[in-house]
Amino acid sequence: MNTQEIIALLKEQKHEKIKVAIVDIDGVARGKFMSKEKFISALESEFGFCQVVFGWDINDKCYDNVKVTGWHTGYGDMDAKVDTSTFRTIPWEDDVPFFLADFDTDDKSKSYVCPRTLLKKVITQAKGMNFKPLFSQEFEWFNYRETSTSLYEKNFQNLQPITSGMFGYSLLKIGENDAYFSDLFDLMNDFNIPLEGLHTETGPGVTEAAIQYGDILEAADRAVLFKLAAKQIGFKHGIIPSFMAKQISSLPGCSGHVHQSLWDLEKKNNLFYDANSENEMSDIMKSYIAGQLLCLPEILPMFAPTINSYKRLVEGAWAPTNLTWGIDNRTTALRVLATGKKSTRIEHRVVGSDTNSYLAMAAALASGLYGIKKGLKLDTPATVGNGYEDYSNGSLPKNLWDASQEMKNSEIAKELFGEDFVDHFTKTREWEWREFAKEVTDWETKRYFEIV
Repeated sequence: MNTQEIIALLKEQKHEKIKVAIVDIDGVARGKFMSKEKFISALESEFGFCQVVFGWDINDKCYDNVKVTGWHTGYGDMDAKVDTSTFRTIPWEDDVPFFLADFDTDDKSKSYVCPRTLLKKVITQAKGMNFKPLFSQEFEWFNYRETSTSLYEKNFQNLQPITSGMFGYSLLKIGENDAYFSDLFDLMNDFNIPLEGLHTETGPGVTEAAIQYGDILEAADRAVLFKLAAKQIGFKHGIIPSFMAKQISSLPGCSGHVHQSLWDLEKKNNLFYDANSENEMSDIMKSYIAGQLLCLPEILPMFAPTINSYKRLVEGAWAPTNLTWGIDNRTTALRVLATGKKSTRIEHRVVGSDTNSYLAMAAALASGLYGIKKGLKLDTPATVGNGYEDYSNGSLPKNLWDASQEMKNSEIAKELFGEDFVDHFTKTREWEWREFAKEVTDWETKRYFEIV
């Protein structure tokens, strides 16, 4: 629908309020209700949204090291713009209308900090190369039978998972929570987040969902809103979903694998597929992989953005540690699925469930396009067997600080995303490290309290 059609529909609806959201640097949906009258006015131009959404961290603590906003700017408003293509209604909230907005406005002086705007910028580059990127994301996460109040009362300790034991792909365990899982599947579809699959994973209360693929911007919208929707649907059932990358040290982490392919602009031909090539991989696909492998260590914080992210990227835990690729190999960073002209694709396995989907998809696409633009050859052979033992192409940085420093000083990262974004984003990651570094952890207390 165009803008005028949406306005006409909103005027006919019973709701007097509209829910609007933007997504911050950490991938958190921040938003508010707007009156119907105010929202319709915003549709026809822009509306103000407080700069602080890009000036504070995931716990609303203000950064002291970024340029775009802060006490030095007075935290004024930025001009946000509603994207009418994101219109949907929220089925668990009496079908209240919902829209996403971003900061892709005529004023480019500060819009570089907006993750959705950054992805749109990379998509424009792909279109200029006659590519249509089709992406999707899948998530693993833990579910706890808790409330927001009980989390704090328990100090986030000794939480009760919705199921016990290690039951991957268990129909029995899905049946124990049928109402919740049925609502997840059905209400997501009604919220325009269609799922291809939903099943239990290994670990107490662990679930995996695969979101249907689509145009990359729609795929990123769906992924960001999936996490928000899962939490809201969980509330209705007395369940708290958690998308931390690593919940329990003795169990595998939670992934957010991104599936990706390039098509022609008419979406008729999968440009990663070549029936006459080895493994049916086209030259475009090979250059795309070469670009991703080259760029990966220099843009890793866009795939692994938190302190906790790096607890997942350890050997033997179903997450990669080295710069590797392989054919249907789940121990490599990039898993090639050469499964015919319709579904040949790359699964980026570095991405965790704690990622900002706009940034992860922007990073995946931009690095792949870099390989194509530079004519890179895939000289690194496919890993056969255990990718944890293949150091031939190097390894990933081991923590958020090291990864952030590598990105901060990377000429490739600045070429891909611009100096302003790299400066802002890496400073937010440095802040995250500083916040962690000054805390006394349970591990330290248990290790040193009595014995030193």
